[in-house]
Amino acid sequence: MTATASAPTTKAELQPDAKRNQLVIRLLLVSAFVVILNETIMGVALPHLMNDLSITATAAQWLTTAFMLTMAVVIPITGFLIQRFNTRPIFIAAMTLFSTGTLIAALAPGFEVLLIGRIVQASGTAIMMPLLMTTVMTLVAPASRGRTMGNISIVISVAPAIGPTISGIILSVLDWRWMFILVLPIAIGALVLGASHIQNVTTPRTVPLDVLSVILSAFGFGGFVYGLSNLGAAPAAGWLSLGIGVFALILFVLRQLQLQRTDRALLDLRVFKARTFTLSISMLSISMLALFGTIILLPLYMQNVLGMTALSTGLLLLPGGLTMGLLAPFVGRLYDRRGPTILLVPGSIIVSAAFWTMTMMGETTEPWMLMVTHIGMSVGLSLLFTPLFTSALGSLTPNLYSHGSAVVGTVQQLAGAVGTALFIAVMTSQSAALMTQGVSEVSATASGIHDAFLCGAIISLFAIPAAFLVRRPPLGASVPIGH
Repeated sequence: MTATASAPTTKAELQPDAKRNQLVIRLLLVSAFVVILNETIMGVALPHLMNDLSITATAAQWLTTAFMLTMAVVIPITGFLIQRFNTRPIFIAAMTLFSTGTLIAALAPGFEVLLIGRIVQASGTAIMMPLLMTTVMTLVAPASRGRTMGNISIVISVAPAIGPTISGIILSVLDWRWMFILVLPIAIGALVLGASHIQNVTTPRTVPLDVLSVILSAFGFGGFVYGLSNLGAAPAAGWLSLGIGVFALILFVLRQLQLQRTDRALLDLRVFKARTFTLSISMLSISMLALFGTIILLPLYMQNVLGMTALSTGLLLLPGGLTMGLLAPFVGRLYDRRGPTILLVPGSIIVSAAFWTMTMMGETTEPWMLMVTHIGMSVGLSLLFTPLFTSALGSLTPNLYSHGSAVVGTVQQLAGAVGTALFIAVMTSQSAALMTQGVSEVSATASGIHDAFLCGAIISLFAIPAAFLVRRPPLGASVPIGH
């Protein structure tokens, strides 16, 4: 069965209360930026936490792994939540969870409580991004979505990119707890402001919750992310978890295919029947792999090979993050006028060129060259994110917006986990092999990072041909959503 999207809706019909809608979107954008920022803020802080809390590197890494793991488990459920409940209570729940987690982390006396705080934080973060995307797709006219999605790109790409920078600056003068203390009043302020001003802009409907799907989703996505995150530190446990995750994901997919025949799927996979959605998600996976792989690898390279401090590392990465933020609104406007191809083709080429440039870096690379290359990659990624988000979700009918948003969020976490695990695994295996041969730790690490970037450079090539195939969804297009 094929459902055809209705005729183009006028802006007046989509926005009966334009000021209300703008306020809702702005509050969601600010709140989402705050919560997403915390996904990568811990990376630079891990050495400090190891010393202060007397924990191993493996235990410290759990502060990042547990965050991603929780996101991967919760995000697939958000499609159900957004359909079942109104905008305001979902927002209040998300920001309350995040604020509570931030408070727990700020007051944590030890590692275990800090880990609990991170998990609670991630639960709120996981709800916020799909809520933001679904709300934008519901309220914003198709002809103006590129500009608004450009602002969302700032949240999704810039927030995690500048996390290490903010962390480095804070840790240079303050204790690690201040990473949470400084965020807490901002989070509470967003919660109070949102609770006071956000109005319900969606129409909830009664949808059943399939408990078996939730269980399979938790084992599937959670096992997959946990397995990838542990391949380097504990290969046996990592491969076992990965196997369980893949098996559970297969069962999850089969279950969703069965349930979506009666519109009861937890995560409706009919979104992939839209060709533009599938192509955009494929490119988005490669882009997120590049972003998160680079975020985890560059600080290691700068500190362990070039001997830079946490503060100088954060400051060197700042121009790239700011570049993405400055370009995103212009990219959105260009998408609205010209469509995705003019952005995606040069963007994919620039990202690939940046990766190949990074393969030439070694022990004597000048920091300025690294900064220029990182800025180049940031430019490329900024050209990719907005058209990919907008084309993907714009190719769906409104009844699938919440499921499409959940898929985008899930793919972001899975690709981030793959990028982190892949780059770290390649780096550590090559470094360990060279060190057994008597090569110095610095030289071995530099060689391992070279191989990791080479792997990323090869993967980046696959995005270039796909960039030519993504099209702007025409208004009133037929989108297959049937079974």
